[in-house]
Amino acid sequence: MSTHLFDAAPGAQQAAALSPAFPDRAARGTGPKLRRWQEEALAAYFEREPRDFLVAATPGAGKTTFALRLAKELLARGEVDRVTVVAPTDHLKRQWAESAERVAIHLNPVFRNSDGWLGKHWHGAALTYAQVGVDAAVHKRLTEGARTLVILDEVHHGGDALSWGDAMREAFGGATRRLSLSGTPFRSDTAAIPFVEYAPDQHGIRTSLTDYAYGYRRALEDGVVRPVLFMVYSGAMRWRTSAGDEVSARLGEPLTKDITAQAWRTALSPEGEWIPAVLKAADQRLTEVRRHVPDAGGLVIASDKTVARAYAKQLKELTGQAATVVLSDEKEASDRIAAFSAGTDRWLVAVRMVSEGVDVPRLSVGVYATNASTPLFFAQAIGRFVRARKRGETASVFLPNVPVLLKLAEQLELERDHALDRPEAEAGDPMASGLDDAALDAANRSEKASEAMTALGAFQALGSDAAFDRVLYDGGEFGFEAEVGSEEELDFLGLPGLLEPDQVRDLLQHRQAKQQRRGKKAPVAAPAPAPLADIPLHRRIKEQRQLLNDLVGLWSHRTNAPHGAIHSELRRTCGGPAVAQASPEQLEARIALLRKRING
Repeated sequence: MSTHLFDAAPGAQQAAALSPAFPDRAARGTGPKLRRWQEEALAAYFEREPRDFLVAATPGAGKTTFALRLAKELLARGEVDRVTVVAPTDHLKRQWAESAERVAIHLNPVFRNSDGWLGKHWHGAALTYAQVGVDAAVHKRLTEGARTLVILDEVHHGGDALSWGDAMREAFGGATRRLSLSGTPFRSDTAAIPFVEYAPDQHGIRTSLTDYAYGYRRALEDGVVRPVLFMVYSGAMRWRTSAGDEVSARLGEPLTKDITAQAWRTALSPEGEWIPAVLKAADQRLTEVRRHVPDAGGLVIASDKTVARAYAKQLKELTGQAATVVLSDEKEASDRIAAFSAGTDRWLVAVRMVSEGVDVPRLSVGVYATNASTPLFFAQAIGRFVRARKRGETASVFLPNVPVLLKLAEQLELERDHALDRPEAEAGDPMASGLDDAALDAANRSEKASEAMTALGAFQALGSDAAFDRVLYDGGEFGFEAEVGSEEELDFLGLPGLLEPDQVRDLLQHRQAKQQRRGKKAPVAAPAPAPLADIPLHRRIKEQRQLLNDLVGLWSHRTNAPHGAIHSELRRTCGGPAVAQASPEQLEARIALLRKRING
């Protein structure tokens, strides 16, 4: 990560700088007591009082509170006369206006470009990036008509489209002050973000400079965010391709990107058994959390409207209670989110509305049931669960065993700056960071993620099942594959809902050891050999590959060795090429060797 202009570590210098800056804060009623990082960020700002200031803080840390306190101070000092907030969505601009109202800053969230001017009773307006992009001249006139502070929420949206970036520069180039906020990794494209400063890093790549950064790791230590447990589920998938071929694969096995994507889509199909099993497991986890946190809620993030409604129907059958469904193109979407946030209902199902910045603090359990795999979207989605209300609350997110998602889960603590120059290898490979970031990010915005994946080939999901795989937490892996509904799975679903971060790790290690002891008493039998006689060669090889992968998975869970390492060792011992090129005889030799090891 590039060097930040102001490091997040607390110190006497920052604290000293803060005191004279805000002598009468309480008297002015500027809002709730600030967290330590917010005080530090304010001190950093008033040390220099720059025109542009970029704050990167982990989701749930309180960027809105910080920005509004800064706005209040600048208004009180007479350094600005107007405040303009630019947010990604209509829901968020209303959320900003409501938060501003609580500190006596009146922002108009229903301002239309055709209105032309604000009434004198407003301190400013809350807008969307799209609204600015439609008519930048209106907002240029408003910005330059008074000394204006512009707050750019999730500023990476300024790089979404060339027209948006140009509009932002035109509209806000004359602003007196600009505060840029980001709670997620910046985009992976190379479009410069307006009002963000760039400098070459050690490799000569132009990278954004952050004035103040507050990452997940420190926020976790401060008790500002919750620890996140990722409950990973694998399973066998079957589907039919557009060519009419039937394909089977297992989530979590070494697969090509295309096969992984199609197996993933099959898992998320409402017609299979994977989603109902995972929803049931997530609801069990929510029940356990609600023993300690009675109003805890769950969120299912779906790929599109059709499956969102299907998931809601399954949740109602499972719980006996209707789930709240939120689709971003429905006028009542914001009201539904607000009602769910204020209530005690169990489940919310959403496509896009609850992915970025939306504040529902009671969300504690999530199901990641979408094809989206960009670092940006993943960080936004997980950010919905990390906001802590009191110490000890935990978050549990259920994931399919897909390599790109597991990598993102392991990198949750990674802080990422925006790079303008992409290395040649990455620039030439649109799949370098998983699935195509640009295509999937566009799909997320249009709520047509499943349609955007049709380039992989139309297919029909034929069947799926689920198996508990493991838990990811704080860079570690805990537990081994187990059947859904087994004691081993329930050990992890039944973790208490209130735990300190170190208690989470200790308890996970204890549950894993318990599972290992059970395994020694009752070894899992190796899968029975599939009948291969009188089967066409291509089907025979397909069955052998599936059996070999099942055995490798079993041996991996017994020995903790990675699947790839086991396959490599089998090749060295038995001879022959990789699985994809191996003959039936070579595959059979590897199968026989593994059976011998498993049966001891």
